[in-house]
Amino acid sequence: MSVKSKSWDWDIVKPEDGWKIPARETYWLIDRWRSQGKKTFLDLGVGLGRHAIQFAKAGFLTTGFDLSETAVHKTQTWADEEGLKIDLRVGDMLNLPFEDGSFDAILAYHVISHTDTEGMRKIAAEMHRVLSDGGEFFVSLGSKRTWGWQQDWPKVDENTKRRMEEGPEYGVPHFYADVELVHDIFKDFEVILIEEMQDYTQDGDYGAANDHGLKQSGWHFYVLGRKN
Repeated sequence: MSVKSKSWDWDIVKPEDGWKIPARETYWLIDRWRSQGKKTFLDLGVGLGRHAIQFAKAGFLTTGFDLSETAVHKTQTWADEEGLKIDLRVGDMLNLPFEDGSFDAILAYHVISHTDTEGMRKIAAEMHRVLSDGGEFFVSLGSKRTWGWQQDWPKVDENTKRRMEEGPEYGVPHFYADVELVHDIFKDFEVILIEEMQDYTQDGDYGAANDHGLKQSGWHFYVLGRKN
């Protein structure tokens, strides 16, 4: 039985902390997907709307989806201010309320792993269902190399812990993977690219600073795949 889904507490997240700035990978994805003629785009885990707004401005027919009513409301307010039409929905990504083959492209950035192993398999299956033939996805996942997997937090299953750090993710389950598990989760897709990257920051809280004053922020997998 999958853990009950739990959203971020977006009421305590400050937009000025970077949550309205698109991730660097999305600029490449926009160029890639436009060159392929893709039109319909799903921002899976819309948050405060940074990627939904970005893709809508780039001309994609954009849908944003999130478990948090607060996140969807704030994204709608931003979209209205920008004069953008974005289809925004509240719901659980374990059961997407979209017809088969609805989207040419799906982005799930730092959100899809907020579940357990069973939940990850369900989400991957739902992504496969709602993608069109030849449609692509790009997702990020926590790696088992990261500091969070090393914490003495409640273990949900062999790949999942419930984050107990104070902040917007308190109590949210986090699924962590290795490369073999990434391939297994997305076995029904053609996996085009897997990158495992370590992030550092000047003001990180995780671990001792190195000789340059940088602290580890985390390890993540970045996965690009296609439905054939």
